[in-house]
Amino acid sequence: MIKKFIILICIALGLGLLSSHIGLSAHQATAIAIFSASIMGTLFFWDFRLGFAFLGISVLLLTRTIDIDHVIKFASIEVILFLVGMMILVGLLKEAGFFAWIVQLILRVKNMTAEKFVIIISIVSAVLSTTTSEVVSIIFMVAAVLEICDYFEVEPVPFIIISVLATNIGSAATVLGNPIGILIASKAGLTFEDFILRAFPLSVVCLAAMIFLTLFWYRKVIRKMDENIKKLGANDILIKLISIPPDRGLKISLAIFGATLFFISLHHRFELWWGLAPNTVLLTMPLISSGAVMIWKWKRAREYVEKDVEWWTLLFFMFLFAQAGALKYTGATDVLASKLAAATGNSVSALIGIVLWISTIGSSILDNVVLVAAFIPVIQSFQNVSIDLNPLWWALLFGGCLGGNITMVGSTANIVALGILEKEKNIRMTFFRWFWIGLVVGVVTTVIVWLALLFVPIYR
Repeated sequence: MIKKFIILICIALGLGLLSSHIGLSAHQATAIAIFSASIMGTLFFWDFRLGFAFLGISVLLLTRTIDIDHVIKFASIEVILFLVGMMILVGLLKEAGFFAWIVQLILRVKNMTAEKFVIIISIVSAVLSTTTSEVVSIIFMVAAVLEICDYFEVEPVPFIIISVLATNIGSAATVLGNPIGILIASKAGLTFEDFILRAFPLSVVCLAAMIFLTLFWYRKVIRKMDENIKKLGANDILIKLISIPPDRGLKISLAIFGATLFFISLHHRFELWWGLAPNTVLLTMPLISSGAVMIWKWKRAREYVEKDVEWWTLLFFMFLFAQAGALKYTGATDVLASKLAAATGNSVSALIGIVLWISTIGSSILDNVVLVAAFIPVIQSFQNVSIDLNPLWWALLFGGCLGGNITMVGSTANIVALGILEKEKNIRMTFFRWFWIGLVVGVVTTVIVWLALLFVPIYR
């Protein structure tokens, strides 16, 4: 612990001194050192990441590297409030039994085969993650997969991995699937419609490639499951999965959630119609809906706010965004952007590759929100050298989501799924058992995105 802490301090100070040596100002060097310390602290001391975030902002303020007004501005309060509202809505759906109902409903398939099972859990995992977030989706999908695998007496690990891979891919399809989606949308001025037109089709292609790869990779396990399905039959499991028809509470919850998705999906149209600032409806609809929920369920309102909202994570995001904003405020990202642009000859194609592959590799070992928060001010600074930012935003989005598939700690969904697997089945995942299939899927899907961003006109 002490050795890691000393290494952390040395790296941060070293980056600060190096920045000063190459001509950056004292405030720019300080901003780089503090942000680097937070990133390294997150990597080396995950449980203490919020403490590093608090200390980092304090140092930035005390050294006058940034002022309080800009800390508030860069903390992206609008993103935090959006996530608070969505977390409360997800808490309502969880309490109403929505996830158990929808998973059971879709899994009741006649003439079940192992191939169908893989396709179903992949699609359901991806779809759930596009609307409810990757973490909530994977919690319920893991429970369903374990139940099916127990019945058919097959090893659950391959199917858990497939579900997680699909979840991470699906999380890039809409602004709701991953915190980096709403963060990028708010900073880039992208709408829900932009995601549907550009991110969603590309996610579908990546999902299809993932299904094809995993069907081949796990063909022996799939063959074994087919044999067991023929031997045991699917009728019992289908009867077991028959759910009680949705009650009045679930129907009302679905109506509220459906109305929220409707306004979010058409937020740009409503904003133009009502003369509102961009993303106003997108960012406030979850608050309106969660406010209605807390009035309807007023006896449980405090519980929704205290238990279903991940305040620890949201506070970390706030201070991390503010630290990343300090890089922009001091001009450090402008210097980096100009040097990158000069090195690539202002080539958008080269910058697409750099942003996509760095974010893919980086998100395989580091929380993708941390990585994206670091990249956003750099991409914004490319405006100063007249570079089209649109393909760079999509490169950052897909790199941050797809890179999470490469390692077992690459995304929160991975960690949650493996934690449930260890708790319920006492199965510990080894690094390389995940890494090889994760690497293949991660590289193939990233190459698909890379080619699309380079050659499909809609992304330019």
